[in-house]
Amino acid sequence: MAASAGLAAPAVSVAQTTTWRFQSAWPAKVIFQEFAVDTCRRIEQNTGGKLKIQMLASGAVVPPFQVPDAVSKGTLDGGHTLPVFGFGRNTAFGLFGAGPNFGMDSNQLLGWVEHGGGKQLYAELLAAAKLEVVSFLHGSVITEPFGWFRKEIKGPDDLKGLKYRTAGLAVDMMKELGAAPVQMAPTDTLPALERGVIDAAEYANPTDDRLVGFPDVAKNYYLQSYHMANTLFELLFNKAKFDALPAEMKEAVHTAVLASNSDIAWKSMDRMSTDLIDMQSKNGVKVHRTPASILAAQLDAWTRVIAHRSAENPLFAKIIDSQKAWAKKVVYWSEIMTVDAQAPYRKFLG
Repeated sequence: MAASAGLAAPAVSVAQTTTWRFQSAWPAKVIFQEFAVDTCRRIEQNTGGKLKIQMLASGAVVPPFQVPDAVSKGTLDGGHTLPVFGFGRNTAFGLFGAGPNFGMDSNQLLGWVEHGGGKQLYAELLAAAKLEVVSFLHGSVITEPFGWFRKEIKGPDDLKGLKYRTAGLAVDMMKELGAAPVQMAPTDTLPALERGVIDAAEYANPTDDRLVGFPDVAKNYYLQSYHMANTLFELLFNKAKFDALPAEMKEAVHTAVLASNSDIAWKSMDRMSTDLIDMQSKNGVKVHRTPASILAAQLDAWTRVIAHRSAENPLFAKIIDSQKAWAKKVVYWSEIMTVDAQAPYRKFLG
């Protein structure tokens, strides 16, 4: 990701300034909204101020889950959301940010998007869904926490009947574990946990979780999970409007999005690590590693989910095969080449 920050912005020659109205799926104060705004600011810089994007927060025009439809219809010029929110439209959307990803980390998943066929498969998926949009997948962040729990969990049996807020393919996985998953908009999650409508919830990351107020409602915070091993964002454009842009402006947008990968990764490192530590020291949050027995059960559940969904959806199966092929070589290469980071951390810092 580091290399993308140094990408040179293409020269853009456009006679007038274009201003577009976008909306995200995020509340105004969270870091995901910052990522969206930062990316749009970089687009404006790359285009020499010729393309300006106003990124509205969730609900300003449409509810968060309706952003893709609003962009497709032209109600919005564009938007910022998660592909996994399209799971109800086609289960294959869930593969772009949910699932175990076969050992890929966030950067390797982005590598699959850019160089392993993921971008082309996502375009195929959008066409099958009849969405008139152009999507830029970007900004994958570190593994999403398993989430906030009212009570401690020790093993898979503690998930039986648990009302757990999640989204996309993770709903299937949690059902396989005997939980009672609940899908709801991000903005509705904290109130539902506070009122006892749900027993536990995954939300986003330490920074957004803290900003929204989860430490005031639950104190057991479980980290590490295969429900959403990596999270991909997407920046959407109305297809007709994007196609009408000159070629150099399209390339300026693409370059800006690539550069945002580094921005998002580095900002995440700083902010999320700080907020995780502060939640423990200032908010009384008890941080747990998700028990190994639960992680193993999640992988077993994914085996069943993948088999079932692949059998009923050829495009789902095609994407799975592509991810596996990329992961088989890239994760192997990374594992055998990269020296253990935990040993020096423990020796000198831990």
